[in-house]
Amino acid sequence: MTRDAKALPQPPDDLPKGLRLVLAPNPSPLTGPGTNTFLIGENQIAVIDPGPDIPEHRAAILAAAEAGRISHILVTHAHRDHSEGAAALAAQTGAPVLAFGDALAGRSPIMQRLAGHGGAGGGEGLDLSFRPDITLADGEEIATDDWRLTALHTPGHAGNHLSFAWEDLVFCGDIVMGWSSTLISPPDGDLADYMRSLERLADLAPRRIFPAHGPAIENPQQRLFELAQHRRDRTAQILTALRDTAPSDAASLAARIYDVPPALMPAATRNVFAHLVALNNLGAVRTAEEPTWHSLFAAM
Repeated sequence: MTRDAKALPQPPDDLPKGLRLVLAPNPSPLTGPGTNTFLIGENQIAVIDPGPDIPEHRAAILAAAEAGRISHILVTHAHRDHSEGAAALAAQTGAPVLAFGDALAGRSPIMQRLAGHGGAGGGEGLDLSFRPDITLADGEEIATDDWRLTALHTPGHAGNHLSFAWEDLVFCGDIVMGWSSTLISPPDGDLADYMRSLERLADLAPRRIFPAHGPAIENPQQRLFELAQHRRDRTAQILTALRDTAPSDAASLAARIYDVPPALMPAATRNVFAHLVALNNLGAVRTAEEPTWHSLFAAM
């Protein structure tokens, strides 16, 4: 599911003109080398994902801006490793914070019902205090004399997840990574939304994709296909396991399917649960009640 952060390649240094990258000092098995904070522009500067609220990281962002003025702070989604530093950076620069919405925005009706039942897990790193100054709609453009960005609603990892298109490049937050699959943890994550977001990015056909963790993806179409196929393969594994055993919950299935260190098993379990919720909605599996974290599922 993930690799040791120490073994990961570092983010790219061959960046196009007008783009800078500041790596946050928050490496982990789930964040890779750390959060990539991107700066676009020379005079009026957009900051994408200010990252965690670490004073040293904020100082590095301000130093990377050089003589320019930070005019916009864009947040892909309200997980703390992306959004937590937004308020302090806004207070220091006077720049507004732009995002799709707060931490609960954009959840599908299925995920809203799931959240209402409680006990669904999820919420790892959720920044419930996050409030953007300006909300962005899908397809909305943000522009200055230096640059033009288009906001793309790409839910799946989080309901409020945005990617940002800049010319033939895309800043994709956590939807796509080159070194790992994306954690999908209901009710924040939604597998059906995630698959649609992968398809949308593939239709956009960007030349290069810049994730919020790890190096740039140089062959986006191949990587998007691989990630979609990985989810299809995982779905097949889950269905096979359910057909071979009595009704099971997500934790039991994850223990059978995944071979990961114990520290990553909770994330693996949440990924399995995301597949089960999607399969239940499609009618491919059944459970006795509305799906919850502890539900037992059986193949149809």
